[in-house]
Amino acid sequence: MSYTESRLAGISKASIPWIKRCSLTFLNATKGTISKERGEALRERLPKTYTDFYAPRKVLNFATAYLKYLTKTHFDTRYQAFDLFLEMPKGVKERKHVTSQIVTKEDVQNLLLAVKRAYEQEDIDTHHCKHYKAIALFGAFTGQRPQATIAKLTVTQFEEAIQRDAPVLDILPEHDKIRMQHYCPLHPQVVKTLAPLLDR
Repeated sequence: MSYTESRLAGISKASIPWIKRCSLTFLNATKGTISKERGEALRERLPKTYTDFYAPRKVLNFATAYLKYLTKTHFDTRYQAFDLFLEMPKGVKERKHVTSQIVTKEDVQNLLLAVKRAYEQEDIDTHHCKHYKAIALFGAFTGQRPQATIAKLTVTQFEEAIQRDAPVLDILPEHDKIRMQHYCPLHPQVVKTLAPLLDR
């Protein structure tokens, strides 16, 4: 349990349930005993428990990492040797179905049309109309996650991005679901929409 707590430190909220699930699955399967039989039983049970292709691998990756942890904390290399019995058989990956949550060009057009109508009906003012349009275009052209990334970005980041010769937004680790800093190029239409809003 102390190892699980150490894994939970600093990760995104979305990942916490998976770490806990992996820990509990491993604990229930081994009952506190590391052995060839229990490792193989865990490996064989996972495909029957999870329909998703990647779920069993998440559990086994957790188990393998835990064995490495035991090896280091107990100064005993025998623990790590048991990961041999946690390897999944090599198989052909099934082609993933396209998620029904994918955003299409029509979705973006409908959103921009809704913003325009709200402005024309005076439900929102000019200030909000321009901002909603800018955020919608930024999300559509970059594919960044709305809550995990876009909602955390600052005005300063956008100002710095459009002042560069090649407009690129610097996404910081704390603005990314997997905490990986990366650069996000800005489409000319996004720059054109953002520039007047950031001109102070």
